[in-house]
Amino acid sequence: MSTTSPHRERPKRTARPAAKAPATPGAGRSAGSATAVSARHSQRWLAWIFLAPTILGMGLFTLIPIVASVVLAFFRWDIISAPTFVGFDNFAEVVQDPTVRVSFLNTIVFVVVAVAFQLGLALALAIMVQEKMPAWLRVFFRSAFFFPLILSAASVSIFMRYLFNEQFGVVNWFLSLVGIPAVPWLTTPGGSAAVVILVYVWQNFGFSFLLFIGGLASIPVETYEAASIDGATGWRKHLHVTLPLLSPTTLVASVMAIISALQVFDQPYVLTRGGPGDSTRTAVMVIFESAFQRLEFGQASAIGVLLTLIIMAITAAQFRLSKRFVFYQ
Repeated sequence: MSTTSPHRERPKRTARPAAKAPATPGAGRSAGSATAVSARHSQRWLAWIFLAPTILGMGLFTLIPIVASVVLAFFRWDIISAPTFVGFDNFAEVVQDPTVRVSFLNTIVFVVVAVAFQLGLALALAIMVQEKMPAWLRVFFRSAFFFPLILSAASVSIFMRYLFNEQFGVVNWFLSLVGIPAVPWLTTPGGSAAVVILVYVWQNFGFSFLLFIGGLASIPVETYEAASIDGATGWRKHLHVTLPLLSPTTLVASVMAIISALQVFDQPYVLTRGGPGDSTRTAVMVIFESAFQRLEFGQASAIGVLLTLIIMAITAAQFRLSKRFVFYQ
């Protein structure tokens, strides 16, 4: 009879590995989205860091001066004494001042003549360079025409003042070679205005020239080929093809040219000091004289506000009229 030990060892059970909980379908997605959100936040902060110098500079040197000028237009202030609130008195005095009225009239006439001359010259030269010149020569003319724009307007005006001098100027010397007597360029109202316009256009038409060069390069060649098949050649081709397709570029060039011309200061100030009389005195020159010569900062700010309103009105009118005259491809 066999006996069994009461302490027989039972077979050991191997522990089964704990079953893994099923993965939540949105767990990986939420982790990925959290990482993406964190990355976007980092990129946003990095963008603000890079933009901070520009925003700070615009705020300190553009936004704050604009607000201060508008506020100061309602005060009378000469820096020495405390500002005194005068309401709209500065604007009333400015409107009644004959010098201010003449300066604004001179500015408007200057804008009309100079901008028309500038855009016409830039467009004509752009068409000539783009169509008649080889590629290597185009690069030269682009640089040559743009070069005056990077020069200081004051230094250019000083140089031109010697060229147009009545006694020893180079311009009158060349005129004397063909028997023309010396022209009093800077001592007569018509001559001084003509010199100011010529110097301004010579220095600034290069920017409009580059804009027109880019616009001409964007016009498809097939358009000109189709126009030539229809019989449009020479000036008819430019009248019926180039000008309509170049109208968006013309709008941009005219807006920027008018805004710049309305703020002309360096050329008339250095060349003629606004003379003879008030024949070449501009609005910005009156602002300068009121603020820094007569210490009438309130009136200077009022003139600046009026000039800004005129610029905004003309720009708005240009964009309003552009709906009729601008054609987009």
